[in-house]
Amino acid sequence: MPDEAFRTEIPEIDPTEIEDTRTAIADEHRSFLEKVMVKGGFADIYDARDFTEVVFRVMRDVMSTEASDRVEGELHTEAVSTKEKALQFEVADLWKDTNPIVGFLSKIRPPFKGPGIFNIDSDRFLFRVANEGGKPETVDREQAVKAVFSATKEELSQERIQEIASWLPDYVRQLWEQA
Repeated sequence: MPDEAFRTEIPEIDPTEIEDTRTAIADEHRSFLEKVMVKGGFADIYDARDFTEVVFRVMRDVMSTEASDRVEGELHTEAVSTKEKALQFEVADLWKDTNPIVGFLSKIRPPFKGPGIFNIDSDRFLFRVANEGGKPETVDREQAVKAVFSATKEELSQERIQEIASWLPDYVRQLWEQA
């Protein structure tokens, strides 16, 4: 019978009376990817990492090589504190493209900003992020982008923050400023 109690020696406990002894970790003590995971609504840190790489790729596409190199130069903190080798890297490693051919081409091509067939406006920026990032359906696209932006801004100088803002398309720039 489903309602029959089998272990009557164990006292019944009201789950609403149990205190949660876990302590919330303050944002300033979270690593870069943990911030993205929590603020972006990702289920695990690997999804946050993959999504961050795509956001960074599209950001690099709208920036000049020189501006991108300056940003990379400031992103040298640990992405996540862990003993797991698959997650031992710096935020700057997320900024670099993992595909060597794409990385090379991005160094020699002009930024995808301004008039032209390859222009990346806000709609295309967000479309690429959603489609290339393998974002879970439960994650809100703009919220996840803002999570990456917020964690990134915490790693950068005010000068770099302003420089990135100048490269971003209109609506995406608003998300950057809100983050």
